[in-house]
Amino acid sequence: MRKALLLAAIAAFASPAMSQSVTNTAPWDQPFLPPALEWNGASRALLAEPSNPWITDFERDPAHDFSPDYADTRAWFDRLDAASDLIRIEQFGTSPEGRPIYAVIASRDGATLDPSKPVLLAQAGIHPGEIDGKDAGMMLLRDMAFGSKGDLLDHANLVLIPILSVDGHERASPYSRPNQRGPRIQGWRNTGTNQNLNRDFMKLDQPEMQALRAFINGLKPDLYLDIHVTDGMDYQYDVTYGFNGEFDAFSRSPSSARWLDTVFKSAMNEALEDQGHIPGPLVFGIDDQNPRAGLNDGGLGERFSNGWGDAAHVPTILIENHSLKPYEQRVLGTYVFLEASLRILADNVAPLRAAIESDRALRPAEILANFESDPVPHQTRAFKGMLYETYDSPASGRQEVRWLGRPDPELWQLPYYGSRAGIRLNRPAAYWVPAYRTDIIERLRIHGLTMETLEAPRSVSVEMLRLNNPTLSGRPNEGHVQATVTEVTPERRDWTFAPGSVRVPTDQPLGDIAVLLLEPQSSESFFAWGMFPEVLSRVEYIEGYAIAPLAEAMMAADPALKAEFEAKVAAEPEFAANGDARLAWFYERTPFYDARYRLYPVGRED
Repeated sequence: MRKALLLAAIAAFASPAMSQSVTNTAPWDQPFLPPALEWNGASRALLAEPSNPWITDFERDPAHDFSPDYADTRAWFDRLDAASDLIRIEQFGTSPEGRPIYAVIASRDGATLDPSKPVLLAQAGIHPGEIDGKDAGMMLLRDMAFGSKGDLLDHANLVLIPILSVDGHERASPYSRPNQRGPRIQGWRNTGTNQNLNRDFMKLDQPEMQALRAFINGLKPDLYLDIHVTDGMDYQYDVTYGFNGEFDAFSRSPSSARWLDTVFKSAMNEALEDQGHIPGPLVFGIDDQNPRAGLNDGGLGERFSNGWGDAAHVPTILIENHSLKPYEQRVLGTYVFLEASLRILADNVAPLRAAIESDRALRPAEILANFESDPVPHQTRAFKGMLYETYDSPASGRQEVRWLGRPDPELWQLPYYGSRAGIRLNRPAAYWVPAYRTDIIERLRIHGLTMETLEAPRSVSVEMLRLNNPTLSGRPNEGHVQATVTEVTPERRDWTFAPGSVRVPTDQPLGDIAVLLLEPQSSESFFAWGMFPEVLSRVEYIEGYAIAPLAEAMMAADPALKAEFEAKVAAEPEFAANGDARLAWFYERTPFYDARYRLYPVGRED
């Protein structure tokens, strides 16, 4: 009954009494969304005629507000593959619910791509409700095979992953993304196992992401596009995009970032503008209740595609089409982005590849990590905003923002807050991972890291890290209970690693990835994701009747120890009043104490 009332309330938005507030909505629309800007871009000419035998379901829909399901999408691609020598389908994984995960490859080269041609990898549907790239890619591939865009394949190759999260794509309904304007049936944000693939680029939990990493390692794309749709505020831009290192921000791949900033961005913006789109940088407002408060960079974390690509030296662009723009406009903007990317790559492959090789040769002694928002703005950014007002909401009991659906003629000038590193990690020569952690070793292997696997036991002198006061999160995140440690104490140990253990050198192009994954203080590390819980379990205890007389004997035998204890008692009243803590202090200084408690089992080689 309550659900029926809710649906009736949603439908009431479309009643004549509400018509004034929804006059600019699409034919099918979430009626509570802000009005849409009028748009009639030149890229509408890309839509196929109804008589075209290769028209897509998106184009066939009168409102251009529909995206086909998995089965119909795959059937369309199978027909295209069968009909054109330029198109082939490659399965590279299987989802938890048993669906093939596949890529569609457009090339004149046959089964083996010509290494002299640049490769564009375009990935759609990591969040299946944000599926613009799938429908845009279908149109472009059709036009390459049977239309006027075949010349794109003369000097470049396109690899499209139309749906990465195939299980989430099939959990579809009209109620998946309430902040987004179309398509009218949308997939679900998370996978069939309720995981967000867009947080899995480093930890590699999910089979979809493990398959993607192996596929990328084999493909070696020159440019990787990760296609999304935004949440957040209203604004004039319809296609926003960005990459790590933009606007003088820190980058682990500075040469590639410079190429993207100075070569790619200007050419792309011109191509989008020529087709009637309004390109802009990635936009993340810092205050939902005050749109003019400022913008930030959204973070530089490696768990996202752009952060991972920066660390792995794979030039990666995060595309965020604006959720409040009609689906047709977003799909056509994505088509233009794909086509322009291929043309830019074809004209600039040599300098881009030189930039990539320059970045792959870097071996910084310090690895910046754990980026956090800088409280001081880096710059003032011109911004094309929308008109809005605030009103008193009886539902929230506070002032809420109401977007009015009209461009603000005034160009906003907003403070822009970047990110700063929270920690600097020293780069060792190598890491030693014990054989029993086969899960960690396999993830490192999937990342593409070069490793030496021991065939016989080997004793080595390594630095082990004692974790000081690690804490566990009070709630799960992405299927893990995360852990945090801010202080570590290094201890030199002669350690024997069993057969199957691996030595991971950091003198390799993915060395930064190894540091970020294996240093426990890194927020992207396996430890931080709660994958080393065994080091937090202490073995053996001592009873008070045993430790109290032993502690008294220890003080009598060691005046320095006695003085240290008494100083702690005098300085810390809570400690002084806690008998268990006092006795534990002594226990930790006896040979009976568990020497491996909080000892991180990954060794560091100088």
